[in-house]
Amino acid sequence: MKVVFLDTVHSILEQRLTEKGFTCIDATQISPEEILPLLKDANGLVIRSRFAMNASFLENAPELKFIARSGAGMENIDEEYCAKRQITLLNAPEGNRNAVAEHALGMLLALFNKLVSADAEVRKGNWNREAHRGIELDGKTVGIIGFGNNGSAFAKKLRGFDVNLLAYDKYKRGFGNQFIKETSLEEIFKKADVVSFHIPQNDETIFMANDAFFSQFKKSIYLINLSRGKIVQTSALVKALKNEKVLGACLDVLEYEKSSFENFFEQDIPEDFTYILNSEKTILSPHVGGWTYESYFKLSDVLADKILQSSW
Repeated sequence: MKVVFLDTVHSILEQRLTEKGFTCIDATQISPEEILPLLKDANGLVIRSRFAMNASFLENAPELKFIARSGAGMENIDEEYCAKRQITLLNAPEGNRNAVAEHALGMLLALFNKLVSADAEVRKGNWNREAHRGIELDGKTVGIIGFGNNGSAFAKKLRGFDVNLLAYDKYKRGFGNQFIKETSLEEIFKKADVVSFHIPQNDETIFMANDAFFSQFKKSIYLINLSRGKIVQTSALVKALKNEKVLGACLDVLEYEKSSFENFFEQDIPEDFTYILNSEKTILSPHVGGWTYESYFKLSDVLADKILQSSW
């Protein structure tokens, strides 16, 4: 079976597949035009985000049996087309869920304790303690939207804090326990102090956090988004920050992201994003919530398990 690697992933995936007789082709450094001939007899593709897996691209791979994405999100893949062709789609949310959960907790604690500005001020020689008085997570109600791999992992990290945990998942039931209450979105609107998104990007969820969403909260909230950038409408978030409906935001992902993250700032910067960049109420990171040294290995190891466990 021939597998073409379109993006760089941990070498354990190629190693394990090769040991089982797979032929692995490294196409991570060649142009799209050079890749197309390699697809003619490809049985599998390993991807991250370099190419959109749309019909026009996949039509060049008539023998394709699976696409393995090193990561969780599948929005870069035409799932309907793949279903018609019976192409199996594999991802690895198990591989980076712990990394995402730790990153979310780290961002939240940094926001609450003003660690970013405190560090910058001390380095400038300013010892302003009152301006950096923090708030505590204990006693807060945390609402988790989406209780899959990442949402449940974040809930697990929060067990060591004296917080009230609420979780809403439109497609999942029966996950409540002594630590977390399975609830409705309406109860999160009513009770939450902190809201964290852990949902995929699709037609239902794009700009879920819009003006109407923020207006429904009974209390001012802190927002965390480590899912996908287009879950949160930036213009709505800016309004909510200005009117203090949102007191602060931890954003590992942004509405304006493109598939090539490295070229993010080679685009015009919208006014709303400029506000986010300059606000002391926000903490930003470059879509690295699941991007640890450990998860880099685990993502590929999980994909190897799934590929080798399947009967092609």
